[in-house]
Amino acid sequence: MNILVATAELAPVAKAGGLADIVQSLVIEWDKLGEKPIVVLPKYQFIDCNFWGFQPTDLVLYVPISHWVEFARLWVGKLPNSNVPVYLVENNDYFGRPGIYGDPNEYGDNDRRFIFFSRAVFETAKALQFKPDIIHSHDYHTAFTMAFLKSQYRFDPLFSQTAGVYTIHNLAYQGIFDPKRAMEFSTFGMKEFYPGSWFEHHGAVNTMKVGIMFADKITTVSPNYANEIRLAYFGEGLHDVLSHRGADLIGILNGVNYAEWSPEIDENLFSTYNINNFNEGKLINKYELLRSFGVPEDDNYELPLVGTVTRLAEQKGIDLLMFCLETHLQNNWFRFVILGSGEKRYEDYFRYLQWKFPTKALVQIGYSNTLAHRIIAGSDYLILPSRYEPCGLTQMYALKYGTVPIARYTGGFVDTVEEYNPEKGTGNGFTFYQYNADDMSYAIKRAFEYYQNEPHWSVIRRNGMMKDFSAERTAQDYLKVFKWALEKIGR
Repeated sequence: MNILVATAELAPVAKAGGLADIVQSLVIEWDKLGEKPIVVLPKYQFIDCNFWGFQPTDLVLYVPISHWVEFARLWVGKLPNSNVPVYLVENNDYFGRPGIYGDPNEYGDNDRRFIFFSRAVFETAKALQFKPDIIHSHDYHTAFTMAFLKSQYRFDPLFSQTAGVYTIHNLAYQGIFDPKRAMEFSTFGMKEFYPGSWFEHHGAVNTMKVGIMFADKITTVSPNYANEIRLAYFGEGLHDVLSHRGADLIGILNGVNYAEWSPEIDENLFSTYNINNFNEGKLINKYELLRSFGVPEDDNYELPLVGTVTRLAEQKGIDLLMFCLETHLQNNWFRFVILGSGEKRYEDYFRYLQWKFPTKALVQIGYSNTLAHRIIAGSDYLILPSRYEPCGLTQMYALKYGTVPIARYTGGFVDTVEEYNPEKGTGNGFTFYQYNADDMSYAIKRAFEYYQNEPHWSVIRRNGMMKDFSAERTAQDYLKVFKWALEKIGR
């Protein structure tokens, strides 16, 4: 099956969030399974082509936008540690600037940038004479590929038998734009924009809605999130649209690349370990992690260590942590370690916390892949209080590393974190339902009842390490959806 993946992110080449990781793992797994994926990605200014091995081609793309044509040059390379071809679309007017979506805020012309890129995806396939069975696009940035497939390119022999699958990674970011600009850039024109049209939502062009309405099949990143977003509370204003397409909406749980995230082979750790020696292995990683943050060895290393690796954003439940962390640290409940960056008010709070509790609040603002692995391996618990969470990968990493998640019962956490039952010896973590600090604190208190309390402490962690959330399973589930999409268009 020829699969053309249109994406704004791809790990490790261009990453802003989980989208990059999922695309990377999917195409690698499809390649292993004998499919033929290619990835088309903008050539952002920060991409080090020499380092990643990208080379310019002689192929020039002629990309219709509005009533004129713009140009782009194609670069080619391989996804690191794979045979998957990656094509970079070079246009410095659009992508020769800092960041992916904006730096630090979204660029004001993201409508034009990503409509241009969505159209360039088709011109890339034409230049390569690549005939896709599936065009798989992700989030609002490439949503217009679904509309172009069903209109401007439907009668092109290269795409006449192509099905479109659209994946929602985070419904909150919808790409809402001025219709006079977006409709002109897309070449559909204002004649296609009217109340109730597939482009219109509350008087604006809603790019996410465009992808949902034009796609043959729609997926999102966990089964529970697929159900939640049909409800007004989680639907971000698009619940009616998603309910309308409900028969074609499928939730597929994101998967983990265990070649990178496995404590048995993880070179980032102070000491590797497996399910047979995790008690000793995790202690070594915990103690070394504390030493690396300068915690004195006589400062009660046995205190529970609660960690998190997260974006510092309201979605991630940081407000709940701010409401109660100071009190809990003051009362010596636990030691806390965090790696993350994001909104300044959150960054400032955690810097303050570190100043007030230098050996109890261990804070690193920014991102470090090595430290992320070490926190997940060295922590006893991982706190995940998200207001909403389409899927989440961090809890899956934690489970594989024998770190017990404490998570809000929402989105993908529902599909991955099961409340521990001491009588049956089932479950792998602790959950809370209401979005408030008291419920979160109660979940933490329940979790601590089993800290170093055998046999429960070993059972909980072993249950988590035995779970399989592999990317291979996810990739196979997507292939099923691709076949359903092809059946829908009569293939």
